[in-house]
Amino acid sequence: MPDYPKIETAGEASLIVYLAAEASPDSAAAVRSLGDALRERLGEHIEDLIPAHASLLVIFDAHATNHAAVAGELREIIARLQQGRTEGGRLVQIPVYYAPESGEDIEELGRSSGLGWEGVAELHASREYQVYAIGFAPGFAYLGDVDDRIARPRLATPRPRVPRGAVAIAERQTAVYPADSPGGWNLIGRSPMTLFNADADSEDTAMVLRAGDRVRFRPVDRDEFEALGGVL
Repeated sequence: MPDYPKIETAGEASLIVYLAAEASPDSAAAVRSLGDALRERLGEHIEDLIPAHASLLVIFDAHATNHAAVAGELREIIARLQQGRTEGGRLVQIPVYYAPESGEDIEELGRSSGLGWEGVAELHASREYQVYAIGFAPGFAYLGDVDDRIARPRLATPRPRVPRGAVAIAERQTAVYPADSPGGWNLIGRSPMTLFNADADSEDTAMVLRAGDRVRFRPVDRDEFEALGGVL
């Protein structure tokens, strides 16, 4: 019997589904597809779905259903999804102003990689990324994977404040900070795009990115960055 997928009890009214041992574009897309299908099947019986890199936490209404019923629905959905590959999520384009004045660590990353900061920017913007999970803060999307040449560990000492829109790298993941917050990722640029709206009517409209979506970064100069509402 294969190790994955597997379903485990996570609490009195919750289950966790593990779809793979580690994150990948396929597992991220599968998590998103599973969540969408489960909401369609169980609707109001689902109180919350929390996607991670390769798993999905399902919190349900214990007065309306139970572990066995939800697990049965999950197995049926997984079996259906496994019959054919699912399509990737939406493609979202994010403008980024790459420069030493907008990314405090891009020059050092350029020196250590031998690419120069312009090469770091070009390489970072040259590929499509997958949204593996949403976490740390509302709207904070973990994207992967960056090219090995610009992958770097987190800073030894996190900054007390990273500005909203900061584009950053940690290990082989990249992200855009949706709000001012502490952070220890390597900063390489800034985006003027708003990724989280706390005043939105629902979670779906509050966040631009969802697990399983695809992202491309579009380099812009300072003039376009400011024209789009960016502030340094």
